[in-house]
Amino acid sequence: MTCGLSRKIRAWDQGPILVRVPNTRTTPSLYFSVSGSLCLHSLVSSVFAKTKLKDKMENETPPFKIILGSSSIARRKILAEMGYEFTLMSADIDEKGIRKEKPEELVMALAEAKADSIVSKLQPISNQEKDEIPTILIAADTVVVYEGTVREKPANEKEAREFIKGYSGGHAATVGSVLVTNLKTGFRKGEWDRVEIYFHEIPDEIIEKLIEEGTVLHVAGGLIIEHPLIKPYVKQVVGTTDSVMGLPKALTEKLIKEAL
Repeated sequence: MTCGLSRKIRAWDQGPILVRVPNTRTTPSLYFSVSGSLCLHSLVSSVFAKTKLKDKMENETPPFKIILGSSSIARRKILAEMGYEFTLMSADIDEKGIRKEKPEELVMALAEAKADSIVSKLQPISNQEKDEIPTILIAADTVVVYEGTVREKPANEKEAREFIKGYSGGHAATVGSVLVTNLKTGFRKGEWDRVEIYFHEIPDEIIEKLIEEGTVLHVAGGLIIEHPLIKPYVKQVVGTTDSVMGLPKALTEKLIKEAL
């Protein structure tokens, strides 16, 4: 193997040199017999340039669409922050009719039920668009766990008030699920995430303002740590705030990549 050089550097002009290009993620160890330092530099540069291009091509994500199967404003915000464009659909299910002993099992079952509900609505459309680019459906659910008891959305203002007073000076946890379905291939996978939250004492007037505003009535356990009124009273969050809000970014990103 030669490089067409008219002049060789004497220090290297001792016959062929065996060169090993180190193993990379996509390229096994390669050995070349070369002559001349300029030839060596050219060869190694060429091999690594091709490897880099191959890695870049493999890491590029193919085009796909996303459907967020949720009416949650917080989940919409989080998915948008992740840089995705998406359409919205909501599931028609009786969440109270789905019961499981463990919170982790419950949030996974609820996400499955939501996904199934939306898939059934999309079935006639997907049959007509089999050749379209993949569509990823994201379903999720979150519950609050307080003293071993699962808390979902408060039934009324009284229950919301009791929930928040219980958190004051204490501790609660959120358990959230994310389930992705590739509507083209049928691939489906879900996982859950848990976050521990510790609170300072929450004044009664703050609790009343939260109840009056009404947002806490529409979230699991009446727990909304990103709210400006409650944020100063959050002592510590062991986990991520986006998970508490209903859609853990890292887990969602991971599952989307796996689904593709």
